[in-house]
Amino acid sequence: MLRPEALVRLSAHEHRFCATPQCPVVYFGTDEVFDREEIVVPVFQKEPAGERTVCYCFGIGEGDLRRELLETGRCTASDRITALVKSERCACEVKNPQGSCCLGNVAAATKAAKAALGSGPRVEEETPGPA
Repeated sequence: MLRPEALVRLSAHEHRFCATPQCPVVYFGTDEVFDREEIVVPVFQKEPAGERTVCYCFGIGEGDLRRELLETGRCTASDRITALVKSERCACEVKNPQGSCCLGNVAAATKAAKAALGSGPRVEEETPGPA
């Protein structure tokens, strides 16, 4: 996830992810930090809400969630992603800057989109898919 100029100075074997939105640091290790500007893709937790990528594996963004809610009254992104994960088609550890599954981010972004659009009759609660 690091830009080439940041990758060159990578020295620590282990890094942790900082999810704090106000903090410019994305990864930190022993005597080493990497800021937002040193990451190849925008990081969900570090970007302002609106048009963030929520699923890096399948290219789903907040705009996609809102659009589906407006067009159909519900959002099936979590169900679609869950099915693709079960089919072993995801690469969250590699594609998602946080290094883990996006479903928590998708659920939070969907909830925020529903709240922003209001609780009108067309916006239904998403039903959980089969586990």
